[in-house]
Amino acid sequence: MADITADDATIADAVACAAVPALLPAVAQLTGDLSLLRDDLRPDPGNLLDADGGLTPEQVAEARTLAVDALVAVRDGRIEPAPPPGEADLRRMMAFQVGDANVGDYAPLLREELALGGEDLRAPSWTLDEVAPGRTMAVAVIGAGMSGLLAAHRLRQAGVDVVVLERDADVGGTWLQNTYPGCRVDVANNLYSYSFAQTAWPQHFSSQDVLLDYFRRFADAFELRELIRFGTEVVEAVWSEDDQRWTVRTRTTEGVDGELVVDAVVSAVGQLNRPRYPDIDGMGDFAGPAFHSARWDHSVDLAGKRVAVIGTGASAMQLIPSIAPEVAELTVLQRTPAWLVPTPEYYQDIPDGMTWLFEHLPSYGQWYRLWLFWRNHEGLLPAAVVDPDWDGGERSVSAANDLVRMLLTAYLEEQYADRPDLLEATLPAYPPIAKRVIRDDGTWPATLKMDHVHLVTEGIERIEAGGVRTVDGVLHEADVLVYGTGFTASEFLVPLRVVGRHGVELHDAWAGEARAYLGITVPGFPNLFCCYGPNTNIVINGSIIYFSELEVRYVLEVLRLLAGTGQHAVDPRRDVHDAYNAAVDEANAGMAWGASSVSSWYKNASGRVAQNWPWSLLEYWQRTRTVDPDDYVIT
Repeated sequence: MADITADDATIADAVACAAVPALLPAVAQLTGDLSLLRDDLRPDPGNLLDADGGLTPEQVAEARTLAVDALVAVRDGRIEPAPPPGEADLRRMMAFQVGDANVGDYAPLLREELALGGEDLRAPSWTLDEVAPGRTMAVAVIGAGMSGLLAAHRLRQAGVDVVVLERDADVGGTWLQNTYPGCRVDVANNLYSYSFAQTAWPQHFSSQDVLLDYFRRFADAFELRELIRFGTEVVEAVWSEDDQRWTVRTRTTEGVDGELVVDAVVSAVGQLNRPRYPDIDGMGDFAGPAFHSARWDHSVDLAGKRVAVIGTGASAMQLIPSIAPEVAELTVLQRTPAWLVPTPEYYQDIPDGMTWLFEHLPSYGQWYRLWLFWRNHEGLLPAAVVDPDWDGGERSVSAANDLVRMLLTAYLEEQYADRPDLLEATLPAYPPIAKRVIRDDGTWPATLKMDHVHLVTEGIERIEAGGVRTVDGVLHEADVLVYGTGFTASEFLVPLRVVGRHGVELHDAWAGEARAYLGITVPGFPNLFCCYGPNTNIVINGSIIYFSELEVRYVLEVLRLLAGTGQHAVDPRRDVHDAYNAAVDEANAGMAWGASSVSSWYKNASGRVAQNWPWSLLEYWQRTRTVDPDDYVIT
């Protein structure tokens, strides 16, 4: 319910901060006046780069005037707030935002994402007592990061006994472990958050401490800490054919071994949690402090020091601008440059006016989140699809991809107009979207232009006591060495030992090629479920929290199926699993990240894309919304 008492100027200032595609549906919902959703003010759902959906300044001004007049009328009591919209009105509001043609297939998904009135449409629709009266079910969740907390919450909602095993001393996962300077999210926070647990964010893209606080508050609000055993690492999980249960062996930080027996195991350890160190001669020879960005050593004072950073991936491109002002010399050793996506608001605070809207027009926050979802739902995905008839070599994979290349190149040319040497060094030679793209508001180019910052593109020969020597024979002297070299993303569930049917160890079964049905279940490993498992990473479309919500819902539905049968074990059929993964591999081969030869963390040691989901977000929602019993062997 809106609570509007502000004066006209405050309301006008707030409306001036709003995105029109979210503003008009929110005001229409508040007032019940759907005539506000005028055809001449409709955003273009295909214009994903503009916050106002391609509306002209005159159209934006007209829409804001309509909104201010309506909100003032509500404040003055001339319009009574309307009851929640019915299905027909809701679909009309959605159609205004995303287009009539898109509502059909997307409507149920959009409604879930919208979560109007605090609806939690992804919550389990069942409880264990309802499905199997008298039956007990215990589940161990490994990890108390974003997916683990969500899994624990949903399992308890379903009346399933759950324990969360977390090796760290607190919740948060990657947002607890990564504390390097400048660490922040690269998905807008109104989207990078649980659909059913929205909050007020201080910035469009929040920093690590703010994100950690969000997950801490989530754990507290839903009383999840009582389910978590902190300082407890899982070392082994073994399936018993006789008991049809898992024995999970643990070790505390004090070295105390433990054991628990459960019906199912949910792995929520993530992909980006184990640092990857490069294979460079002499790594142990460096005389000064040396550490990975994911294991930042805060005891090291960088002020006045000569610092060398190896890598220019996402983490490095966040930390380098953050430490540049305090160091004496900064050497940046780049192997492959990254494409930059212009994001002017990347470091900006949420305007006070928008915060006012979130607080006093609650449905604006929901419609704004849905607009962000739509703008990112496919994002640049069509531009990543390989056109087999396109002859772009390593430059681009299609006409659309080449257009993206032109746009991103123009941004780099603008940023480095006064430094052609840096333009030449930072202009990627591979297709856009083949590697992770990096958000930038001009900070990265400005950092590289600093007099004491030196970009080095020669390959590294070895590390010596006094610094890093490159293949041209130059020794780049340093007092501190930082590895910004990413994570071992393709080594799923390492170092956990998982033993399934017939004593088969999971990593032996995978043999370096991690695969799972829908990224969640694995043949021969009954009642084992993965969150953020193989081929569930998204590249340029949406938020990983979206995937986690769908994965966890699917896990709950599999458990419901199992409980309803009265059986005890469920794992996917081998033929279903193999056919699915063959389709994934074929689709990934037809994407920029699969077709390009450029090195990236999307690929495993064999060159297979083991991380990425190659299709739309809608398709994953459709595939995981329900469970087909014919996909599984239930015993």
